[in-house]
Order: sequence, then structure tokens, then C-alpha cells
Amino acid sequence: MASLSSLRRFLADPPDQAPAQEVCELCATPVPARHPHLVQVAERRMICACGPCGFLFDNPGAGGGGYRRVPDRYLSDPDFRLSDAQWDALQIPVGMAFFLRNSAQQKLIACYPSPAGATESELGLEAWTAGVGGGRLAAELEPDVEALLVRRDKAGSGGAQGRAAECLLVPIDACYRLVGLVRLHWRGFDGGAEAWREIDGFFEALRAEARPLAPAAPPEPEA
Repeated sequence: MASLSSLRRFLADPPDQAPAQEVCELCATPVPARHPHLVQVAERRMICACGPCGFLFDNPGAGGGGYRRVPDRYLSDPDFRLSDAQWDALQIPVGMAFFLRNSAQQKLIACYPSPAGATESELGLEAWTAGVGGGRLAAELEPDVEALLVRRDKAGSGGAQGRAAECLLVPIDACYRLVGLVRLHWRGFDGGAEAWREIDGFFEALRAEARPLAPAAPPEPEA
């Protein structure tokens, strides 16, 4: 799980405080609100970077592979489906989670946002392959720097497939923005109306940013 210090940048400053000026954590140059992020692979720590420093790590092998730049692509899959049984097999207790490949530990990691921060959940390979990992977006996933963000319809849609689910491939920093948003706005057991308005708005913005994959080709007819 990302360290608490690496998550604080995604929490808004108190209303009576001016926003702190962020700086590049490699060269100390002040950076604007929108700036590149790097992942320190061994520690799974995300750091801010200026444009030139971020550019240096566009090549995944730069710096011996110790740092990787977080890309800015967003993808969606209109054909994504996830049954209740497939979700239950992941043993995630809430309706949102993100999944990433950790190259340092050579494993898949599932995290979900909570009022206490990002919580990791055990992820069995069979459950992953049969569900989220069996989709087309999983084949596109870049280790360490991208995640599959899955949300199930909290209201429920009924029917044979159970609750509707969507999956987006997003930069890992988008997932931690969601974590910060939940920490800021969640109230009580169910989050409250304000928290869900913020969450709904967050996902709407991601959908608007995401480029859909081309529809899957129909299966070849049997001879």
C-alpha cells in the first residue's frame, strides 16, 4: 500500500490554509497543480515531478528501472462484464476497488478506498483470472503505474447478472485521488449523500476522459 505521506497530496488543505506549493521531489523545482508523477517501484511510493524530470523517466528502463513515470491514458471496455459470483470470489467487502501488478513483488494487488485510506485485500490468482483479470483491459495494464478501477452499481440493477459493474484502466495516481476523496467526504456507515456525489462526479470525469476499446470481434463460426 502506498505510504501515508504519498497520499497526503491528494487531500485538500483545510479551508483556512493556503494550498502548499508542491515541488519536484527530484530537483525541488516548484510544480503546477497538474504535474507528472513517478512511482518508486521498490517502495511503491509515488512522488511529484516537474516536466523535465518526468520526461527523463518516459523510458521504463531509465534510472535502472527504479522509477517509472505514471502515464496519462484512460481506457474503458464497453464489453466488460462481471458477475456477482466473480466479484464475491475476490473477497472485497465494498463496491469499489483497484487492481495493479507489482513488479517488485511479482504479484497482483487489490486495494479499495476506505475512510482510513487505501486497504489491501488478498487476491487469489484464480479469482483474478476468472473475473477482472480475464477482461481485455487487463491485457493492456502496465505494471506499477496503471490500475484497473472497478465499480459496481451501489443501487443494484437486478436481473440474472446481478449488479452492473464497470471497469476503467487509469493511471495509479487517479486511484489515490479517489482514496483521498473518500477520506475527505465519507461520513457515517454509508458515506452520506455528499460523499456519493463526489464519487459519482469523480467517475463521470474518468468516463469522459476514457477512450473506449473497439468492440470485441464476434467469435468465428464453427466449421
